Amino acid sequence: MARLGSLAVQVRLFLDFCRMEKGLAPNSVTSYARDLERFAAFSGGADVSVPDTQAHVQSYLDSLYASGLTGRSVARHLTTLRNFYRHLQREKIMEGNPADLLAAPKAGKALPHYLNTGDLDKLLNAPPADKPLGIRDRAMLQLVYASGLRVSELCAVELNDLNLSLGYVRVTGKGNKQRLVPMGQQAIAAIEAYVAQGRPAILAGRASRYLFVTGRGSKMTRQAFWKLLAAHGRKCGLFHNLSPHVLRHTFATHLLEGGADLRSLQTMLGHADIGTTQIYTHVARGRLRAVVDKHHPRA
Repeated sequence: MARLGSLAVQVRLFLDFCRMEKGLAPNSVTSYARDLERFAAFSGGADVSVPDTQAHVQSYLDSLYASGLTGRSVARHLTTLRNFYRHLQREKIMEGNPADLLAAPKAGKALPHYLNTGDLDKLLNAPPADKPLGIRDRAMLQLVYASGLRVSELCAVELNDLNLSLGYVRVTGKGNKQRLVPMGQQAIAAIEAYVAQGRPAILAGRASRYLFVTGRGSKMTRQAFWKLLAAHGRKCGLFHNLSPHVLRHTFATHLLEGGADLRSLQTMLGHADIGTTQIYTHVARGRLRAVVDKHHPRA
């Protein structure tokens, strides 16, 4: 252990740097904090000095494997440590980066889960259309499927972000980057019904700048949306692998099946790198197979 000061102090300064200078999203900062808290516990507590050996970092990664984490999760922890130590290097607190020379685990690329049109229709129609919360839930599900929003982006949508006459929503994504995403007619109709009927009944005279609110009048949270999605999934018989990201994957998959190109999809999903969007090329390959079978004279 090098005498680099308290690990807890350096972690706090690093998180402040990520939050205020790098402008990372709150969810990213929370993820860094959670990873570094686990690293501190492995290292002997937050008050120990910052570990500075490659062997110690490797032992930590080995312990993550032993606890049952996947290669993808271990790779994320390694990325967190690399960024943490690079910050210490920039601040002239230490010279080397004990995490830099370690090989990143092969995370693999699992194909995304998505719903077929039959299951999707069941889910979209699961919330009751005659109750304020049901009207809200229908609008939320329709918007996620129509625009492919992340759950954090969905919860952050404000009334001023909507342009229903032109049919788009302004979204603030990762790194506080904004993008305009079009919505379909069904999503627009569901949101109009919610704004006219459901939202005033839920707020009961209270004020909120956010589009989607809870029964208490507060902003919808990621956790609350997970719970309501699971409840509607159970109602229509969808139990396995149902998450907000499944709706995002369904949006992307159905667009590609309908003929959309990857670059357009990248823009709508808010991916900084086209490589992230290429996980959906399995759909494009399937469509090419169908095109060949239908149009090639010797298929």
